[in-house]
Amino acid sequence: MKVVTPQEASDLFHAGGEVAFMDVREAGQFGEAHPLFAIPLPFSVLESRVQKLVPRRDVPVLLLDAGDDISTRAAQCLAALGYTNLHIIAGGMPGWAAAGLGVYKGVNVPSKTLGELAEELWHPNMITPQELAQWANAKQDFSFFDARPPAEYQKMRVPGSVCLPNAELAHRAASLGVLEQAPLVITCAGRTRGIVGAIGMRIAGYGGPVMALENGTQGWALAGETLERGATAAPFPSLDAAAANASQQAADRIIAQFGLTEVTIEDAAALLRDQGRTSYLFDTRSALEAENDPVPGAVHAPSGQVTQATDQWIGTLRSRVVLCCDTGLRSALAGFWLKQLGYDVFVLRLTADRSALPNPAPDTQPPSLPTLTAQDALQALADGAVLVDLRGSMAFRKAHVAKAIWACRPGLAAALSGHEDRLVLLLADDVTQTAWVAQDLHKAGHARVMAVAGGMDALVHAGAPLVSSPDIPADERCIDHLFFVHDRHDGNLDASRRYLEWETGLVAQLSKAERAEYHLIAP
Repeated sequence: MKVVTPQEASDLFHAGGEVAFMDVREAGQFGEAHPLFAIPLPFSVLESRVQKLVPRRDVPVLLLDAGDDISTRAAQCLAALGYTNLHIIAGGMPGWAAAGLGVYKGVNVPSKTLGELAEELWHPNMITPQELAQWANAKQDFSFFDARPPAEYQKMRVPGSVCLPNAELAHRAASLGVLEQAPLVITCAGRTRGIVGAIGMRIAGYGGPVMALENGTQGWALAGETLERGATAAPFPSLDAAAANASQQAADRIIAQFGLTEVTIEDAAALLRDQGRTSYLFDTRSALEAENDPVPGAVHAPSGQVTQATDQWIGTLRSRVVLCCDTGLRSALAGFWLKQLGYDVFVLRLTADRSALPNPAPDTQPPSLPTLTAQDALQALADGAVLVDLRGSMAFRKAHVAKAIWACRPGLAAALSGHEDRLVLLLADDVTQTAWVAQDLHKAGHARVMAVAGGMDALVHAGAPLVSSPDIPADERCIDHLFFVHDRHDGNLDASRRYLEWETGLVAQLSKAERAEYHLIAP
């Protein structure tokens, strides 16, 4: 591994070629301040996520921490997994900021910035919440869709909106009989997916008026309107032969117009076997389709979401991305956006015979870690064991087992210092990661470490006494939780205002080098 200055790291990142820029701080730290193109990879879940995010072990990896030497620990863990080209950024995030390099708040910022840049180029039509409310009150004829996945839609929606996420709407448009006869409005929670959805319908060939609801559900609430909560998304409409053909023709147009590359199963297999480049294979269909008809080696990445939150799936910039679906439209729409983020995009239309696709190399498995049943864990706790709750800090505040202590992996050894002679019981949402975390404790001198089988649910079922602690851990310790406008969807209108100001201000933050990483496609 090599230590580089922040400027050297920035120069390496912008020099071209594949590179993985991994921010190993926890989610709250990342969301408060990070480099634009850094990928969030919290040290707490490092091993269980990195192998999918960065599949090629010899790609250059930049590691950023909080100036607390977590990058060194992360590099040691990555080296043990076989990563060979590791660069630690001296001084971590404080050093990066002190060097005058770009600092951004929030999450999924590269994708959100792309949405704002595209809005400046494409100028999709917008409708204000006030105008939409007038339409609804006047019972004007229009179609109204929510571009978010069902789980987000259930949390809150503008009344009357139908859940049909971006790309799914374009793909299924021909199945919606009256769609071409009335204006079409697309909303999301803020701006990006509404903008992306409106542009997507335009390039897919939709002929009627289409517009995005300005500022989405947050704009609706800020206009004094009421959001509905708890709505269940209806099943996505099915396609008959004519609708499937229309989807395929729309894909043909997008692939031809925007210079996307279509590949066969055999071509895709060759790309995936190429050891000199990083290649991802994503299934852009709906969750139900992907589950019922799995593609060998493919990771499910819904078309609209892989556009909105690219850094959740792709850890290596400028890599190859193979996008597969049935008609090609959902993959073409995702490819249109990913191409603008600097990825080499390939569209694969699925056929019945997929045997040529290679199975990916299996991930390195975590070390073995003994477990205790929940009942035995409670007895061990009564006998003097230490129960360490590794779940999220907000979940701990809400409810945790009496006598449990909360810790996040970066500070776990310090939290248990002086208790090396006691049995340590680990409780976590991610059982796989618990085994990796146990290794840290073994290195720190804890000989006896076990996991609680079944996690929190098993302890509750076994009768574990639960308590809440609204102020423990203290805010400054909750490095896994992003406080920045975190309650904007829960009625805090000031948080919504600050969020929208942040989002619309992203483009102005771009440096010349950052702006050059976007390869915008104009109308």
